[in-house]
Amino acid sequence: MRNCRTVLLCLFAFLGLSMTMGPARGKGGGKRQPSDSRIHLLHSDRLYFNERIHPTAQFLVGDVRFEHEGTLMFCDSALFYEATNSFDAFGNVRMRQADTLSLVSDVLYYDGLDQMARARYHVILKHHETTLYADSLDYDRLYDLGYFFEGGRMVDKDNELTSDWGEYSPSTRDAKFNYNVRLVNPRPPKEAKSVLISDTLHYNSRTGIAHVIGPSNIDHGDNHIYTENGYYDSEADFSYLLDRSILQNGYKVLVGDSVCWDATEKIGRAYGHAVYTDTLNKNKFVGNYAMYNDSTGYAEAADSALLIDYSQRDTLYAHADSFFLYTYHKETDSVYRVLHAYHHVRAYRVDVQAVCDSMVFDGRDSCLTMYRDPIIWQEGQQVLGEVIKAWTNDSTLDSVYVINQALSVERLDSLHYNQIASNEMHTYFENGEPRLNVADKNVYVNYYPFDDDSLMMGMNHLETSLMRMYMNNRKVDRITTPAADGTMYPLPMIPSDMRFLSNFAWFDYIRPLNKDDIFQWRGKKAGTELKQSVRHEAPLQRLDVIKSKADAAKKNKSKIAVP
Repeated sequence: MRNCRTVLLCLFAFLGLSMTMGPARGKGGGKRQPSDSRIHLLHSDRLYFNERIHPTAQFLVGDVRFEHEGTLMFCDSALFYEATNSFDAFGNVRMRQADTLSLVSDVLYYDGLDQMARARYHVILKHHETTLYADSLDYDRLYDLGYFFEGGRMVDKDNELTSDWGEYSPSTRDAKFNYNVRLVNPRPPKEAKSVLISDTLHYNSRTGIAHVIGPSNIDHGDNHIYTENGYYDSEADFSYLLDRSILQNGYKVLVGDSVCWDATEKIGRAYGHAVYTDTLNKNKFVGNYAMYNDSTGYAEAADSALLIDYSQRDTLYAHADSFFLYTYHKETDSVYRVLHAYHHVRAYRVDVQAVCDSMVFDGRDSCLTMYRDPIIWQEGQQVLGEVIKAWTNDSTLDSVYVINQALSVERLDSLHYNQIASNEMHTYFENGEPRLNVADKNVYVNYYPFDDDSLMMGMNHLETSLMRMYMNNRKVDRITTPAADGTMYPLPMIPSDMRFLSNFAWFDYIRPLNKDDIFQWRGKKAGTELKQSVRHEAPLQRLDVIKSKADAAKKNKSKIAVP
């Protein structure tokens, strides 16, 4: 047994010599100031020398204990180099610093001059609630810094972090991890809710906040985050991401200069050049602010907000001060969405343009309702009124209903306009082409017919209570009315006061010219705004008036003599 122990110590002595090779360096790479304090041997069951193996080493066997500047170290056996103020420790190595830090390993080399501990094999470093597992770990007591370089795992609260290289500072509780970094929350054996994979990660065990640098991916259930610069709060389950990070949930994608994701509430927010894309419905919100709630299906955009719908051949662009999207019956077969756009709404598509103050699109019947001075243009046609409702079928116009002060104007040239004015107007489309226009109540018409040679014949002025205009290839096919007063004026004989209807207006200067022009708000000129119709409501009955009338009726009845 004694010979085996001697051979083992000889091997340890050789290992000790190999571990001391090379000058010690400071944290910043410069030379370190050596410590003047000496290592104290507190206890050993046996102490002897063997000059053949090592001329200056003290061979210590059994319950070996050292102390250096308040730090206690324990082991089964050791080689103590008193001249160099260092030792090699073997078997059940333990180091305890104050009451907050402990280190265990199979082998430890400790340099008292540099205050450097090099632990090898089955290393466990514990500090408060943080535990670091590694096979090779160096602990620098001067800078209070431990680092591993052959793979390591840190367990902290509910997190598990693994990487090829890393370091941990007990004083600041800051950790750095590099190469194949993986953070799992909560840690095994619990089922992971979040998994973060990166190449560089900074982590603070006190706050539970991780800072990733470089290409990184975070998976949280159905949500996936890609970022190259971001922060993840593992305690709050909250991510703050920079540098055009991407948040994706199925067919929903949120991108911005900065992105916030609250995994508990399932709410994502993007700031600065934000883009929220719905790849399933083929539309997106763009603005300097965008958000969506994955639990409710609610989304909004503001600050230079833009709605882009690319579900059809021609893309629709719409701008408003703010957009709000609501989803109803989200997890059922009856799911539908309602979009609200508020203030300064301008929309452009190659075949149709529109402006209004606010609008609502209801997905149940694909109805778009425009409020307050709405105007729709389609080629040379302009339609306006107090309220406009437009129904679509696969994003193609199906019908348009204009409520109150309806006016339809078709520009033929700079002097001649077809005009229809009525209380209400309903236009029906087929494959996007107008087929029937119904004008109801107080109908006034100025219409310019053409002969077979496409020559303008004159102006037909018509007044009636109801008119149906049938169209083919955007040209009038026939007009029907129940009864009408009409006059046909030859072109040279059109009275100047009859050329335009009393409410005629041509708002071409307001019309959006292209997708970029929708951001340039141009309101109606002063005095041309529609005045809202006065709607008289039935007077409300008051209870005290009803009772007084009933009492008066009873008194009158009692005065009537019975024959």
